[in-house]
Amino acid sequence: MVKTAVQGEARAASFRLWMTAGPGLFWIVLFLLIPSAIMLGLAFFTNSDFGSPVLPLTFGSFSEVVGYGILGWSGANATILLRSLLQAGTATVMTILFAYPLVFFIITRPVNARPILLLFAVLPSWTNQVVRTYAWMQLLNPQAPLARLAQDVGLIDPHLGLMPGNFAVLVGLTYNYLPYMVVPLYAATEKLDWTLVEAGRDLYAKGPKLFFNTVFPQTLPGLLSGIILVGIPAFGDYVVPELLGGDRATMMGSLIAAQFTFAPNWPYGAALTIIMLVFTCLGLISFRWLTQRLGGGEEAML
Repeated sequence: MVKTAVQGEARAASFRLWMTAGPGLFWIVLFLLIPSAIMLGLAFFTNSDFGSPVLPLTFGSFSEVVGYGILGWSGANATILLRSLLQAGTATVMTILFAYPLVFFIITRPVNARPILLLFAVLPSWTNQVVRTYAWMQLLNPQAPLARLAQDVGLIDPHLGLMPGNFAVLVGLTYNYLPYMVVPLYAATEKLDWTLVEAGRDLYAKGPKLFFNTVFPQTLPGLLSGIILVGIPAFGDYVVPELLGGDRATMMGSLIAAQFTFAPNWPYGAALTIIMLVFTCLGLISFRWLTQRLGGGEEAML
């Protein structure tokens, strides 16, 4: 009877586990693993005259990703990849520089005011990204005050705007993903042990030295989480580079989308997608390794 009871408890525990984890697992399989497997399969097909995948199977799409085509080798793809990494990395750094002062402004306000201020910080992210990006198009056009100021100080030629271009893409990425840095940093800062800060002050630490020795280590879990929440989506973003960058600032998301729409080449687009997924996985692995090395805490681990 004891053995039967133990088996019954094990089955009940297994049932509860599947009931709680099953929906999430089903979601991952349906919307991540299966589409990735389909993309991986498409990448090995040959491109037809109409852009659709046909037999025979070939590595030609991956050769195009590397840069080899009918006209020889081209570094255009490498340039786009490096631009995507640079823009995503720069946007992540910019969100960090904006998020820390904003978070500490919120955390030093009265307790009752903090949720409202945090709501104001994340409220823009509730608006559709396309709408927000179109708003920046209006703010950066040649007739906007920002563009006129840049014209007056000689940063850009007269009658030109601040978009399209890499600067506009950087502004758009920073603005759109700032809330995703603010929220985890705020969660980490709420747990801040201020006695360590006071102890640092008692030891005559001030300014950057005080911050990096007492505050920064305590907010590291939130910072590392924010880097992932900002960096990886920014790397594959489509809307911002397409609307604010145009042909001058093409990124991986725009290049992939073009292969399925304007310049149909499904196998090539699938190969680019797989490459982007590989870089994303490498970024997550690097994040986990860095978290372990820096002692970011279990809440920041994947």
